[in-house]
Amino acid sequence: MKLAIKTCTLDMPYEQMLDFCAEQGIRALEIGTGNWSSAPHIDLDTMLTSAPARQRWLDAMRRRGLELCALNCSGNPLAYERDLDVTRKTFRLAELLGVTKIVMMSGLPAGRKGEQTPVWITTSWPPETRDILDYQWNEAAIPAWQELARLARECGIRRIALENHAMQLVYNPETLLRLRGAVGGELIGMNLDPSHLFWMGGDPIEAARVLGEHRALYHLHGKDARLERRYVGPNGVLDTKGIGDFAHRSWNYVAVGAGHGVQWWTEFFSVCRMSGYDEEVSLEMEDLTLPMLEGHLASLRTLKEALVL
Repeated sequence: MKLAIKTCTLDMPYEQMLDFCAEQGIRALEIGTGNWSSAPHIDLDTMLTSAPARQRWLDAMRRRGLELCALNCSGNPLAYERDLDVTRKTFRLAELLGVTKIVMMSGLPAGRKGEQTPVWITTSWPPETRDILDYQWNEAAIPAWQELARLARECGIRRIALENHAMQLVYNPETLLRLRGAVGGELIGMNLDPSHLFWMGGDPIEAARVLGEHRALYHLHGKDARLERRYVGPNGVLDTKGIGDFAHRSWNYVAVGAGHGVQWWTEFFSVCRMSGYDEEVSLEMEDLTLPMLEGHLASLRTLKEALVL
């Protein structure tokens, strides 16, 4: 497997970020293009319109022995036109850059036609939840994703890796496979991010096995989470406090290794290889208890040991 990094959380100018990655033995980059990323290392519109800008951007990466493994445009293209616009632009930029893998999220529609606010249904009761889900899947998401899939194929994209994130229509292997079956083909797979399954009560290792059985494991995020016993015990995992209030939450994103140690990550990567995935493991660091650089370095130490680098 290749050690990669989703660069959005590296608070550095582009070329300084590239130097850091080269020094740390990172081999591939996942670049955020907008939506929920501030896109600190790329200007999407400039890159779309300027061939010289694209060449300079790629040359700086290649001089350091780095490769571009994916573009990430995570947002909600099923609810917001602005997010859909960034998604379409990202697909077109991928074609210009020769990138064949997009990492993103499925999006989440509103609960009924004509409404604005996305609604995440996580129970089967009261009865109206069934009507909402029927609308979200059959009237909103599936037609929209059929169109997105058409555009992706036109742009030469071979794989779209959907992250199993909360507040998304696709948030686990089961929902991923439902959308994949409706859209058709093998364009859509999963960006398996263990951190989200940890707090939802799932098992990322078993998720990797299921995805492998369906040849649907397309990308990995190296990201950890920890259940905070003091609060998850009495309150459960559902927690609406902001991530900055980490001292009082039921769970937190933490540096890789601060929730699950090297042994767990070594087993996880082994099972992913057994399941047919031997590509990039992309660090995503969102531990707010650590300074930015320390959090990345701590996470990289764990990932390198687990990957036997």
